[in-house]
Amino acid sequence: MAKRAKKIYVLDTSVLLFDHNAIKNFEENDVAIPITCLEELDRFKVGNEMKNFEAREVIRFLDKLSANNGLSDWIPLGPKQGKLKIVMSNLVSGMDAEEIYGKGKNDHKIINAALTLAQAEKTAKVVLVTKDINLRLKAKAIGLPSEDYETGKVKNVKNISTGFPVIEHVAPTIISALYHKGSVEEAGLLGSHKIANGYYILKSGSDSVLARYHQATDTVERVEKSYVYSIKPRNAEQAFAVNALLSDEIKLVALQGVAGTGKTLLALASALEQKNKFNQIILARPVIPLSNREIGFLPGSAEDKISPYMQPLWDNLTYIKSQFRATERKSKVLDDMEESGKLSITALAFIRGRSLSNVMFIIDEAQNLTPHEVKTIITRAGEGTKVVFTGDINQIDTPYMDEQSNGLTYLIDRLKGHALFAHIRLEKGERSALANLANELL
Repeated sequence: MAKRAKKIYVLDTSVLLFDHNAIKNFEENDVAIPITCLEELDRFKVGNEMKNFEAREVIRFLDKLSANNGLSDWIPLGPKQGKLKIVMSNLVSGMDAEEIYGKGKNDHKIINAALTLAQAEKTAKVVLVTKDINLRLKAKAIGLPSEDYETGKVKNVKNISTGFPVIEHVAPTIISALYHKGSVEEAGLLGSHKIANGYYILKSGSDSVLARYHQATDTVERVEKSYVYSIKPRNAEQAFAVNALLSDEIKLVALQGVAGTGKTLLALASALEQKNKFNQIILARPVIPLSNREIGFLPGSAEDKISPYMQPLWDNLTYIKSQFRATERKSKVLDDMEESGKLSITALAFIRGRSLSNVMFIIDEAQNLTPHEVKTIITRAGEGTKVVFTGDINQIDTPYMDEQSNGLTYLIDRLKGHALFAHIRLEKGERSALANLANELL
């Protein structure tokens, strides 16, 4: 058997901030980190956001790995793994990214570090790995192989982007039984579409029924269009979403869909409907500053800084309040919940590190989270907690992720079919005819 050519993967800062375990995810191949990346990690080490946590973890790992040795020479990473070194020099003979693209920019220094390594390790294939698309293009343009970081990337997004199945030609007796008894034995009814907490439209001629497969009892149960805090589902997928949000057996829900499909509104209304089951309802979303400018530059207190980013969540709460007169009991209950802190709307960074017990935790804009961030959030869930992620995998606001590599896609791909998990894709916009027009044609 021919011996595989040795590979050296040069990681840039975007990869290390995306996944601090990236260093250990290249099997028996060697890994190199440009010294420029360490300088950038130093800038990110302070703060409460996930990227700050990732930076600290990488720095700790490198410190532990080096022990009493320097990192300028190759150091073994462990059994069945390659070696690691820090590339100190970015002086190259011949091709020079700084001469071609301009001096002083860290991206160009990182390319030069990879070129330096390629010249020193002539028997190996040196590959630059980066989440930065533009950096990949610049590297390839001068002949340096470059790849995206693939770990955690979902290969087939079509499986996530499909809606609920419609089962045709169901026996009329089954439709009738579902309406009168509420459930029937599955007995092959769903065929290849059978999946834990799967949602379906069952049809028999002009008759139809909404249904869910319950794995524990191996039955198909009827799904009703239930009101939640005076909000009524307007279509089948919204009814499915409410069913999953109200189900005690389902502890983790992913609501995926374009703007205006009602993801956040239904999640909040369903949480309020179950307010007596939980000690607290928390709505959170990641803060993605415009033009990636840190919110620390903004004036005011921490609450003032994040307030504009939380406004869409407050808008949903305001809409629910508008369903009642100010003197009605439900309106007063909402005011009391806000005042007491039982209903909290905040930035995701403010709740990191907490252990959440008996909480309904709704995370909006989850497509802007990394797979590791999603995992970290779920592992914080204590006894009695229900976690809901909402988002649109086609509306990524961060520069280093796409529809295949974001946390929401990763979550759906890994957990679909688990008894504790339900995924509903909302397709039909219910905000307005104008909003639907924009989603369809613009």
